[in-house]
Amino acid sequence: MLAGEVLPWREGNRFQLLVDGPSFFPAMLDSLDRAQQTIDLELYLVEDGRCLDQLLRALLDAAGRGVRVRCLFDGFGCLKLGQRNREQLARAGIELRLYNPLELRLRFRNLHRDHRKILLVDDHTAFVGGTGVTDDFWDPDNPRQHWHEVMVRMSGPVVADWQRLFDSQWSHCLTRRRIWHLPLPVRAPRIPLRPERGEGMARVAYAAARQHSDVLHSLLRKLHRAERRIWLATPYFLPTGKVRRALIRAARRGVDVQLLLTSRNTDHPPVRYAGQRFYPRLLRAGVRIHEYRPHFLHLKMVMVDDWVSVGSCNFDHWNLRWNLEANLEAIDPALSAEVTRSFEQDFSESREITLQRWYARPLHIRLYQRMWGGLDRLLVNIFNRGG
Repeated sequence: MLAGEVLPWREGNRFQLLVDGPSFFPAMLDSLDRAQQTIDLELYLVEDGRCLDQLLRALLDAAGRGVRVRCLFDGFGCLKLGQRNREQLARAGIELRLYNPLELRLRFRNLHRDHRKILLVDDHTAFVGGTGVTDDFWDPDNPRQHWHEVMVRMSGPVVADWQRLFDSQWSHCLTRRRIWHLPLPVRAPRIPLRPERGEGMARVAYAAARQHSDVLHSLLRKLHRAERRIWLATPYFLPTGKVRRALIRAARRGVDVQLLLTSRNTDHPPVRYAGQRFYPRLLRAGVRIHEYRPHFLHLKMVMVDDWVSVGSCNFDHWNLRWNLEANLEAIDPALSAEVTRSFEQDFSESREITLQRWYARPLHIRLYQRMWGGLDRLLVNIFNRGG
Protein backbone atom coordinates (compact mmCIF):
# COMPACT_ATOMS: atom_id res chain seq x y z
CA MET A 1 0.00 0.00 0.00
CA LEU A 2 2.90 2.37 -0.68
CA ALA A 3 0.62 4.26 -3.05
CA GLY A 4 -2.82 3.30 -4.22
CA GLU A 5 -4.90 1.40 -1.69
CA VAL A 6 -7.82 3.32 -0.19
CA LEU A 7 -8.60 2.33 3.38
CA PRO A 8 -12.19 1.85 4.58
CA TRP A 9 -14.17 3.30 7.47
CA ARG A 10 -13.84 1.39 10.75
CA GLU A 11 -16.29 1.56 13.62
CA GLY A 12 -15.82 1.11 17.35
CA ASN A 13 -12.92 3.54 17.86
CA ARG A 14 -12.23 5.98 20.70
CA PHE A 15 -10.50 9.35 20.41
CA GLN A 16 -9.07 12.14 22.52
CA LEU A 17 -7.95 15.51 21.15
CA LEU A 18 -4.76 16.70 22.86
CA VAL A 19 -3.98 20.39 22.35
CA ASP A 20 -0.37 21.65 22.50
CA GLY A 21 2.86 19.94 23.48
CA PRO A 22 2.46 20.30 27.28
CA SER A 23 -0.68 18.19 26.86
CA PHE A 24 0.20 15.57 24.27
CA PHE A 25 3.90 14.92 24.96
CA PRO A 26 3.35 13.71 28.55
CA ALA A 27 0.51 11.50 27.25
CA MET A 28 2.79 10.07 24.55
CA LEU A 29 5.60 9.48 27.04
CA ASP A 30 3.22 7.74 29.43
CA SER A 31 2.12 5.44 26.62
CA LEU A 32 5.76 4.66 25.81
CA ASP A 33 6.43 3.86 29.46
CA ARG A 34 3.56 1.36 29.40
CA ALA A 35 4.62 -0.34 26.15
CA GLN A 36 5.18 -4.08 26.43
CA GLN A 37 5.79 -5.36 22.89
CA THR A 38 6.23 -2.77 20.13
CA ILE A 39 6.76 0.95 19.55
CA ASP A 40 6.72 2.40 16.03
CA LEU A 41 7.47 6.09 15.48
CA GLU A 42 7.34 7.96 12.16
CA LEU A 43 8.34 11.64 12.18
CA TYR A 44 9.48 14.50 10.00
CA LEU A 45 11.20 16.93 12.40
CA VAL A 46 13.56 15.41 14.99
CA GLU A 47 16.15 17.67 16.62
CA ASP A 48 18.49 17.45 19.59
CA GLY A 49 17.15 19.23 22.66
CA ARG A 50 15.24 18.80 25.88
CA CYS A 51 12.15 17.46 24.12
CA LEU A 52 14.17 14.78 22.36
CA ASP A 53 15.98 13.94 25.60
CA GLN A 54 12.65 13.05 27.20
CA LEU A 55 11.58 10.97 24.23
CA LEU A 56 14.91 9.14 24.04
CA ARG A 57 14.71 8.26 27.72
CA ALA A 58 11.36 6.60 27.17
CA LEU A 59 12.50 4.80 24.02
CA LEU A 60 15.73 3.57 25.61
CA ASP A 61 13.90 2.35 28.71
CA ALA A 62 11.40 0.50 26.53
CA ALA A 63 14.14 -1.15 24.48
CA GLY A 64 15.88 -2.11 27.72
CA ARG A 65 12.86 -4.08 28.90
CA GLY A 66 12.58 -5.97 25.60
CA VAL A 67 10.18 -3.80 23.58
CA ARG A 68 10.90 -3.72 19.85
CA VAL A 69 11.34 -0.06 18.88
CA ARG A 70 11.37 1.11 15.25
CA CYS A 71 11.98 4.74 14.26
CA LEU A 72 11.31 5.98 10.73
CA PHE A 73 12.59 9.55 10.36
CA ASP A 74 12.73 11.81 7.34
CA GLY A 75 16.24 12.13 5.93
CA PHE A 76 16.06 15.93 5.82
CA GLY A 77 13.90 16.58 8.87
CA CYS A 78 16.31 14.74 11.19
CA LEU A 79 19.51 16.46 10.05
CA LYS A 80 19.73 18.06 13.52
CA LEU A 81 19.57 14.66 15.21
CA GLY A 82 23.15 14.45 16.43
CA GLN A 83 25.54 11.52 16.05
CA ARG A 84 25.64 10.94 19.80
CA ASN A 85 21.90 10.36 19.97
CA ARG A 86 21.97 8.18 16.87
CA GLU A 87 24.62 6.03 18.54
CA GLN A 88 22.48 5.77 21.67
CA LEU A 89 19.64 4.40 19.58
CA ALA A 90 21.92 1.88 17.88
CA ARG A 91 23.49 0.67 21.14
CA ALA A 92 20.04 0.08 22.63
CA GLY A 93 19.02 -2.04 19.64
CA ILE A 94 16.52 0.52 18.38
CA GLU A 95 16.05 0.26 14.62
CA LEU A 96 16.38 3.53 12.71
CA ARG A 97 15.57 4.01 9.03
CA LEU A 98 15.63 7.26 7.06
CA TYR A 99 13.29 8.26 4.27
CA ASN A 100 15.04 9.61 1.16
CA PRO A 101 18.40 10.76 2.63
CA LEU A 102 19.75 13.80 0.81
CA GLU A 103 21.99 13.08 -2.19
CA LEU A 104 23.32 15.57 -4.74
CA ARG A 105 22.57 13.20 -7.61
CA LEU A 106 18.84 13.26 -6.75
CA ARG A 107 18.57 17.00 -7.45
CA PHE A 108 14.88 18.03 -7.24
CA ARG A 109 13.94 14.55 -6.01
CA ASN A 110 15.45 15.60 -2.69
CA LEU A 111 12.19 17.52 -2.27
CA HIS A 112 10.35 14.24 -1.66
CA ARG A 113 9.85 14.08 2.12
CA ASP A 114 8.09 11.97 4.73
CA HIS A 115 5.92 14.53 6.52
CA ARG A 116 3.83 12.03 8.54
CA LYS A 117 3.66 12.09 12.34
CA ILE A 118 2.60 8.73 13.78
CA LEU A 119 3.23 6.94 17.08
CA LEU A 120 1.99 3.35 17.50
CA VAL A 121 2.20 1.40 20.75
CA ASP A 122 1.47 -2.33 21.17
CA ASP A 123 -1.01 -2.49 18.27
CA HIS A 124 -3.72 -0.85 20.39
CA THR A 125 -2.85 2.85 20.78
CA ALA A 126 -2.01 5.44 18.14
CA PHE A 127 -1.14 9.13 18.26
CA VAL A 128 -1.54 11.09 15.03
CA GLY A 129 -1.22 14.80 14.32
CA GLY A 130 1.30 17.40 13.29
CA THR A 131 4.02 17.48 15.93
CA GLY A 132 7.74 17.10 15.58
CA VAL A 133 10.19 16.28 18.33
CA THR A 134 11.81 19.65 18.88
CA ASP A 135 11.84 22.18 21.71
CA ASP A 136 9.56 24.38 19.59
CA PHE A 137 6.70 21.96 20.23
CA TRP A 138 7.51 21.18 23.87
CA ASP A 139 10.26 22.42 26.14
CA PRO A 140 9.92 20.72 29.55
CA ASP A 141 11.87 23.60 31.12
CA ASN A 142 9.69 26.29 29.55
CA PRO A 143 6.21 24.82 28.98
CA ARG A 144 4.53 28.16 28.23
CA GLN A 145 6.51 28.69 25.04
CA HIS A 146 5.43 26.29 22.31
CA TRP A 147 4.03 26.07 18.82
CA HIS A 148 0.27 25.58 18.70
CA GLU A 149 -0.37 21.99 17.64
CA VAL A 150 -2.75 19.08 18.22
CA MET A 151 -2.46 15.30 18.34
CA VAL A 152 -5.25 12.74 18.51
CA ARG A 153 -4.89 9.67 20.75
CA MET A 154 -6.99 6.77 19.51
CA SER A 155 -7.70 3.12 20.13
CA GLY A 156 -9.81 0.61 18.27
CA PRO A 157 -9.85 -1.20 14.91
CA VAL A 158 -8.49 1.80 12.94
CA VAL A 159 -5.12 1.39 14.72
CA ALA A 160 -4.47 -1.69 12.57
CA ASP A 161 -4.71 0.47 9.43
CA TRP A 162 -2.23 2.95 10.86
CA GLN A 163 0.06 -0.01 11.55
CA ARG A 164 -0.26 -1.19 7.94
CA LEU A 165 0.62 2.27 6.68
CA PHE A 166 3.74 2.37 8.86
CA ASP A 167 4.80 -1.19 8.04
CA SER A 168 4.48 -0.51 4.31
CA GLN A 169 6.70 2.57 4.43
CA TRP A 170 9.15 0.86 6.79
CA SER A 171 9.71 -1.98 4.32
CA HIS A 172 9.94 0.30 1.28
CA CYS A 173 12.73 2.32 2.88
CA LEU A 174 15.04 -0.64 2.18
CA THR A 175 14.14 -1.00 -1.48
CA ARG A 176 15.56 0.84 -4.47
CA ARG A 177 12.09 1.52 -5.80
CA ARG A 178 11.41 5.11 -4.77
CA ILE A 179 8.09 6.92 -4.78
CA TRP A 180 8.91 8.70 -8.05
CA HIS A 181 9.40 5.33 -9.77
CA LEU A 182 5.72 4.53 -9.31
CA PRO A 183 3.32 5.47 -12.13
CA LEU A 184 1.02 8.45 -11.76
CA PRO A 185 -2.65 7.51 -11.31
CA VAL A 186 -4.90 7.47 -14.36
CA ARG A 187 -8.02 8.19 -12.31
CA ALA A 188 -8.91 9.64 -8.92
CA PRO A 189 -9.06 7.18 -5.99
CA ARG A 190 -12.49 5.79 -5.07
CA ILE A 191 -13.17 7.31 -1.66
CA PRO A 192 -15.48 5.21 0.55
CA LEU A 193 -18.80 6.88 1.29
CA ARG A 194 -18.96 8.63 4.61
CA PRO A 195 -21.34 7.02 7.12
CA GLU A 196 -24.50 9.08 7.50
CA ARG A 197 -24.20 9.05 11.27
CA GLY A 198 -22.61 7.18 14.12
CA GLU A 199 -19.84 7.44 16.65
CA GLY A 200 -16.38 5.99 16.81
CA MET A 201 -16.12 5.96 13.01
CA ALA A 202 -12.64 6.48 11.56
CA ARG A 203 -10.46 5.90 8.54
CA VAL A 204 -6.87 6.55 7.52
CA ALA A 205 -6.47 9.00 4.63
CA TYR A 206 -3.00 9.47 3.23
CA ALA A 207 -0.94 10.98 0.46
CA ALA A 208 2.11 9.56 -1.30
CA ALA A 209 3.24 12.52 -3.40
CA ARG A 210 1.38 12.71 -6.71
CA GLN A 211 1.13 8.92 -6.93
CA HIS A 212 -1.75 8.79 -4.44
CA SER A 213 -3.78 11.47 -2.69
CA ASP A 214 -7.03 10.18 -1.27
CA VAL A 215 -6.59 12.64 1.60
CA LEU A 216 -7.11 15.52 -0.86
CA HIS A 217 -9.95 13.90 -2.81
CA SER A 218 -11.74 13.07 0.43
CA LEU A 219 -11.49 16.69 1.58
CA LEU A 220 -12.75 18.01 -1.75
CA ARG A 221 -15.80 15.74 -1.62
CA LYS A 222 -16.61 16.98 1.89
CA LEU A 223 -16.20 20.63 0.84
CA HIS A 224 -18.53 20.16 -2.13
CA ARG A 225 -21.20 18.57 0.09
CA ALA A 226 -20.85 20.83 3.15
CA GLU A 227 -24.17 22.06 4.54
CA ARG A 228 -23.43 24.03 7.73
CA ARG A 229 -19.76 24.78 8.29
CA ILE A 230 -16.24 24.43 7.03
CA TRP A 231 -13.55 25.32 9.57
CA LEU A 232 -10.00 24.78 8.36
CA ALA A 233 -6.70 25.40 10.17
CA THR A 234 -3.32 25.29 8.44
CA PRO A 235 0.03 27.00 9.03
CA TYR A 236 0.96 27.24 5.34
CA PHE A 237 -1.95 28.56 3.31
CA LEU A 238 -1.08 27.68 -0.27
CA PRO A 239 -4.16 25.61 -1.15
CA THR A 240 -4.66 23.96 -4.50
CA GLY A 241 -6.96 25.71 -6.96
CA LYS A 242 -9.61 23.06 -6.42
CA VAL A 243 -9.62 23.63 -2.66
CA ARG A 244 -9.84 27.41 -3.08
CA ARG A 245 -12.73 27.14 -5.52
CA ALA A 246 -14.57 24.68 -3.25
CA LEU A 247 -14.23 27.07 -0.29
CA ILE A 248 -15.54 29.99 -2.34
CA ARG A 249 -18.52 28.05 -3.70
CA ALA A 250 -19.42 26.80 -0.23
CA ALA A 251 -19.34 30.32 1.22
CA ARG A 252 -21.51 31.62 -1.62
CA ARG A 253 -24.18 29.00 -0.95
CA GLY A 254 -24.35 30.04 2.71
CA VAL A 255 -21.97 27.63 4.45
CA ASP A 256 -20.07 29.07 7.42
CA VAL A 257 -16.50 28.99 6.03
CA GLN A 258 -13.78 30.10 8.43
CA LEU A 259 -10.00 29.78 8.06
CA LEU A 260 -7.54 29.71 10.96
CA LEU A 261 -4.12 30.78 9.70
CA THR A 262 -0.80 32.07 11.00
CA SER A 263 -0.04 35.63 11.99
CA ARG A 264 3.42 37.19 12.12
CA ASN A 265 4.33 34.31 14.46
CA THR A 266 5.48 31.97 11.70
CA ASP A 267 8.64 30.04 10.83
CA HIS A 268 8.27 30.80 7.09
CA PRO A 269 7.19 34.43 6.48
CA PRO A 270 7.55 34.13 2.66
CA VAL A 271 4.99 31.31 2.61
CA ARG A 272 2.57 33.44 4.62
CA TYR A 273 2.99 36.39 2.25
CA ALA A 274 2.58 34.16 -0.81
CA GLY A 275 -0.67 32.72 0.57
CA GLN A 276 -2.13 36.09 1.43
CA ARG A 277 -2.61 36.83 -2.26
CA PHE A 278 -5.67 34.56 -2.08
CA TYR A 279 -7.34 36.61 0.69
CA PRO A 280 -9.31 39.18 -1.39
CA ARG A 281 -11.29 36.73 -3.49
CA LEU A 282 -12.04 34.54 -0.46
CA LEU A 283 -13.16 37.53 1.62
CA ARG A 284 -15.41 38.85 -1.13
CA ALA A 285 -17.10 35.44 -1.33
CA GLY A 286 -17.89 35.56 2.41
CA VAL A 287 -15.05 33.43 3.80
CA ARG A 288 -13.89 34.60 7.23
CA ILE A 289 -10.13 34.60 7.84
CA HIS A 290 -8.54 34.58 11.31
CA GLU A 291 -4.83 34.96 11.99
CA TYR A 292 -3.85 33.28 15.25
CA ARG A 293 -1.80 35.51 17.53
CA PRO A 294 -0.51 33.84 20.74
CA HIS A 295 1.96 31.38 19.17
CA PHE A 296 2.98 29.99 15.79
CA LEU A 297 -0.06 28.04 14.63
CA HIS A 298 1.23 24.70 13.30
CA LEU A 299 -1.88 22.50 13.50
CA LYS A 300 -3.58 20.98 10.46
CA MET A 301 -7.24 20.35 11.25
CA VAL A 302 -10.48 20.52 9.30
CA MET A 303 -14.12 20.26 10.38
CA VAL A 304 -16.84 19.96 7.75
CA ASP A 305 -20.24 19.70 9.45
CA ASP A 306 -19.57 16.79 11.87
CA TRP A 307 -16.65 15.26 9.89
CA VAL A 308 -13.14 15.86 11.27
CA SER A 309 -9.73 15.47 9.62
CA VAL A 310 -6.56 15.84 11.71
CA GLY A 311 -3.00 14.98 10.82
CA SER A 312 0.09 16.10 8.94
CA CYS A 313 -1.41 17.36 5.67
CA ASN A 314 -1.49 21.13 5.04
CA PHE A 315 -3.51 20.64 1.82
CA ASP A 316 -1.13 22.97 -0.01
CA HIS A 317 0.15 22.36 -3.52
CA TRP A 318 3.75 21.78 -2.37
CA ASN A 319 2.96 19.18 0.28
CA LEU A 320 0.65 17.28 -2.02
CA ARG A 321 3.20 17.24 -4.83
CA TRP A 322 6.21 15.97 -2.88
CA ASN A 323 5.28 14.56 0.53
CA LEU A 324 4.07 11.49 2.31
CA GLU A 325 1.14 12.67 4.47
CA ALA A 326 -1.44 11.00 6.70
CA ASN A 327 -4.64 12.22 8.38
CA LEU A 328 -7.20 10.68 10.66
CA GLU A 329 -10.75 11.16 9.38
CA ALA A 330 -13.41 10.67 12.04
CA ILE A 331 -17.10 10.96 12.75
CA ASP A 332 -17.64 10.97 16.48
CA PRO A 333 -19.78 13.39 18.53
CA ALA A 334 -17.30 13.59 21.41
CA LEU A 335 -14.32 14.31 19.14
CA SER A 336 -16.37 16.82 17.11
CA ALA A 337 -17.23 18.65 20.32
CA GLU A 338 -13.55 18.79 21.32
CA VAL A 339 -12.54 20.08 17.89
CA THR A 340 -15.33 22.67 17.97
CA ARG A 341 -14.14 23.98 21.35
CA SER A 342 -10.56 24.12 20.08
CA PHE A 343 -11.54 26.14 17.00
CA GLU A 344 -13.76 28.50 18.97
CA GLN A 345 -10.99 29.18 21.48
CA ASP A 346 -8.50 29.84 18.68
CA PHE A 347 -10.90 32.12 16.79
CA SER A 348 -11.32 34.17 19.98
CA GLU A 349 -7.53 34.61 20.24
CA SER A 350 -7.07 35.60 16.61
CA ARG A 351 -7.22 38.79 14.59
CA GLU A 352 -9.92 38.63 11.94
CA ILE A 353 -8.88 39.93 8.54
CA THR A 354 -11.63 41.94 6.87
CA LEU A 355 -11.65 43.57 3.45
CA GLN A 356 -11.28 46.93 5.13
CA ARG A 357 -8.16 45.79 6.98
CA TRP A 358 -6.86 44.12 3.85
CA TYR A 359 -7.03 47.28 1.76
CA ALA A 360 -5.48 49.32 4.57
CA ARG A 361 -2.30 47.20 4.78
CA PRO A 362 1.03 49.07 4.51
CA LEU A 363 2.93 49.41 1.24
CA HIS A 364 5.85 47.20 2.31
CA ILE A 365 3.42 44.34 3.11
CA ARG A 366 1.86 44.72 -0.34
CA LEU A 367 5.34 44.47 -1.90
CA TYR A 368 6.21 41.33 0.09
CA GLN A 369 2.92 39.71 -0.93
CA ARG A 370 3.43 40.54 -4.58
CA MET A 371 7.05 39.36 -4.59
CA TRP A 372 6.56 36.04 -2.75
CA GLY A 373 3.22 35.36 -4.40
CA GLY A 374 4.78 35.87 -7.83
CA LEU A 375 7.67 33.55 -6.99
CA ASP A 376 5.31 30.84 -5.76
CA ARG A 377 3.23 31.11 -8.93
CA LEU A 378 6.36 30.95 -11.11
CA LEU A 379 7.71 27.84 -9.39
CA VAL A 380 4.35 26.08 -9.60
CA ASN A 381 4.21 26.75 -13.34
CA ILE A 382 7.77 25.50 -13.83
CA PHE A 383 7.15 22.22 -11.99
CA ASN A 384 3.80 21.72 -13.72
CA ARG A 385 5.44 22.05 -17.11
CA GLY A 386 7.98 19.48 -16.02
CA GLY A 387 5.19 16.96 -15.38
